[in-house]
Amino acid sequence: MARSREEQYMQEALRLAREAAAAGEVPVGCVIVRGQEIVGRGRNRREEKQATVSHAEMEAIAQANAVLGTWRLDECELFVTLEPCPMCAGAILNARIRRVWYGARDSAMGACGGVINLFMEAFPNRPALVGGILAEECRAVLGDFFAKLRGGGTLT
Repeated sequence: MARSREEQYMQEALRLAREAAAAGEVPVGCVIVRGQEIVGRGRNRREEKQATVSHAEMEAIAQANAVLGTWRLDECELFVTLEPCPMCAGAILNARIRRVWYGARDSAMGACGGVINLFMEAFPNRPALVGGILAEECRAVLGDFFAKLRGGGTLT
């Protein structure tokens, strides 16, 4: 069965999430798309960089800014395997990204409905939000990672 456009982009985000897991990072991946072109890719790099802001979305936004030569990403869509946290939701709002697609809901830190939905507040340039894209696959990548951590297994 052919995958939808959204599922194809989420598959690329899942590839990045698996790459993050292999590096010992919480497996979250993100791509930013303008038209039919991926202009930003990111995965969690907090451990690698020892930087709080090195979430997948922040890395992808920075790359898209560099590729497009602008901070305004109003023609872009963001695909991420886990619902964005408040920091990332704030960056998405500031970047003016027009649509956010996410896989798994985050009941601990989610800022798109898991705990709070910042995109429903009266901010200008609020993105459209679509959750649950390949949610089972996205949850499985996270679940496998944390099961290995709890079991004392290796992450690679």
